Amino acid sequence: MELNGSDIIVECMLEQGVDTVFGYPGGAILNVYDALYKYRDRITHILTSHEQGASHAADGYARATGKVGVCMATSGPGATNLVTGIATAYMDSVPLVAVTCNVANSLLGKDSFQEVDIAGIVMPVTKHSFIVKDVTKLADTMRRAFRIAKSGRPGPVLVDVPKDVTAAVTDFTPKHPVPVEPSTEKIRETDIQEAIRLINEAQKPYIFVGGGAVISGAWQEVRELAHTINAPVCDSLMGKGAFSGLDPLYTGMLGMHGTKASNLGVMECDLLIVLGARFSDRITGNPQTFAKKAKILQIDVDAAEINKNIQVDTCVIGDLKEVLKRILPSVKPAQHREWTEHIMDLSSRYPLSYRKDILTGPFIIETLYRLTGGNAVIVTEVGQNQMWAAQYYRYDKPRTFLSSGGLGTMGYGLGASIGAKVGCPDKTVVNIAGDGCFRMNMNEIATAVRLGKPLVQIVLNNHVLGMVRQWQTLFYEKRYSATVLDDKVDFVKLAEAMGAKGIRVTTCAEVEDALKQALASDGPIVLDCLIDQDLSVYPMVPAGASIAEVFDEEDMKNHEQSV
Repeated sequence: MELNGSDIIVECMLEQGVDTVFGYPGGAILNVYDALYKYRDRITHILTSHEQGASHAADGYARATGKVGVCMATSGPGATNLVTGIATAYMDSVPLVAVTCNVANSLLGKDSFQEVDIAGIVMPVTKHSFIVKDVTKLADTMRRAFRIAKSGRPGPVLVDVPKDVTAAVTDFTPKHPVPVEPSTEKIRETDIQEAIRLINEAQKPYIFVGGGAVISGAWQEVRELAHTINAPVCDSLMGKGAFSGLDPLYTGMLGMHGTKASNLGVMECDLLIVLGARFSDRITGNPQTFAKKAKILQIDVDAAEINKNIQVDTCVIGDLKEVLKRILPSVKPAQHREWTEHIMDLSSRYPLSYRKDILTGPFIIETLYRLTGGNAVIVTEVGQNQMWAAQYYRYDKPRTFLSSGGLGTMGYGLGASIGAKVGCPDKTVVNIAGDGCFRMNMNEIATAVRLGKPLVQIVLNNHVLGMVRQWQTLFYEKRYSATVLDDKVDFVKLAEAMGAKGIRVTTCAEVEDALKQALASDGPIVLDCLIDQDLSVYPMVPAGASIAEVFDEEDMKNHEQSV
C-alpha cells in the first residue's frame, strides 16, 4: 500500500507495540501530528509543557515498564530541548526513541529558520542517530531504531526526518518486529568456569548489584546466587529493587552516600561479584584503593565497561540473566557464617540515622514507605532528596525506583513520574523533589492536571540547593555562593494555579495526614514540606577519597568536639 512518510512513522510505531508518545508540536513536525490525529484511536499522544518534559516522560515510561519510550519534537529549539533527556537516558541505559522533524531537504545546510543538525548534536549521547532524507528508507530506519534502542545494552536512538520526507509517498509493507534476544554471543565457557571457580573458592564474598540486573530482568537469579552462597549484598542507585531491600543479606547502597557496612565490607571482602554495574566514580571513590583485598568478578553485557574504571580479575560478557543461569547450577551452597555475621554486625553498629526533633526528609520518606507498604513507584529528582529516597524507602521489587543516576539531571523527576504513571496506571507514583529541582520543570504539573491521573509530588523545601550547600559547608568553609533560594515562591499557590491541590507541611505531626490525603487524591497533589536548610545526607565519602573513609553525623560531632 502507498503511505506518506508521516503515516509510515506512526505505522512503524504501532508495529513495535507503541501505545503512547510524549511530545510537543511545531511547524516542521506538523505532518506527523496530522497523522497522529488520524491514528488517535490506536496511539495516545501526551502533550507536555516543554520538550524536555517529553523526553523525561518517555524515559520514566521506559524505566517503569521495560518497554521502549518514545518522544517527539519539531526542528531547531524543539529538538535541542530533548537533548538533556536523551543524555539522561544514555547514561542510565534506558531504551528510548526520539523522533524529530527537520526543515525540508532543500533547506538543509542553509541556516534556515529553526534548522539545526540534531543528529550531529546528539551523536555522543545516543546509541545511534539517523537523518532520513529518502522516504523509501524511512520504514527500515524506524524499525532499526527500535531494535538498536532495546538490544544489548539499551539506550536512546534519534531519528530526524526532513519535512518534505514526511509528506512524500511510497510503498509500505507492514512487518512483524523481529524479537530482540538476550545478548549471548560473547559469553565464553572458559569465563563461566573461571567465575564459578572464584565464587566457590571465596571465603568472604560480597555481591554488588547495578542497573544491569534490573534491565536484564535478572532479579530472581541475583537473589538465588546471594542465598546459595550466603553473601551480603549492596547495590548502586540504578540497582535498587533488583535485590530486596527487606532481605537480611542486604546492607544498603555502596559509595559516596552508601552505608558504612557496605563500604567497609567491600573493602574487607576477598571476592567482589559485580552484577551489571559500571564502577562509577560515585561508587568507587579513589579507584587506587577500591576493594584492594578482593579479587573482582564483573559480569556485564557491555565489553567497554570491563577494565574501564577498575581493573578486574575476571569477567563474563553477556546478558546478566543468561550468564547467571549458566553459572548457578555449578555454584556450591556455602554458609560463610563468620563473614556474614561480621557484616551484619557492621550493619547493626552503623545504622542509618537522622534527627527526630525536627521535620526531615528521611522522616517524610519513612512515613511514605509505611503508608504505601513499599508498593509505590518512587521517582526522584537529584541531590539530597534523591539520596534520602534511596536510603529510607525499602525497594523490594525492580522498576520501582526511577532516578537520573549517571547524568544527575535536576528537573528529571516530574516528567518521569508522569511517564511512569501513564505506563503503570494502576500503581501509586510519587515524585520526591527538592525545591531547587522542582523549580526546573514544575510547569509539568499542568501536564499532570491535564492527564487527570493521581500523582503525588513531594517537595522537600529547604529554600537552598541542599546538596551543593552541604558541600559548601564541609569543603568551602560555609561560603554559600549562589545556593540560597531566598525568594517568595509559594508552591501551594503555584499548584493551585495549575489546577492541582497543594498542602503545606511544617511539622512531623502533619506528615501522616498530609500523605494520606495525597495518596487518596484522585488527581495531582503537591506537598510543600518545609525542612531545615542545614540538614545533610549521611553517611558520606569525600570526593576522590577511599570509600573506607566513610563518615556519618556522629563522626562529624566527634571531630568537631576534638578540634
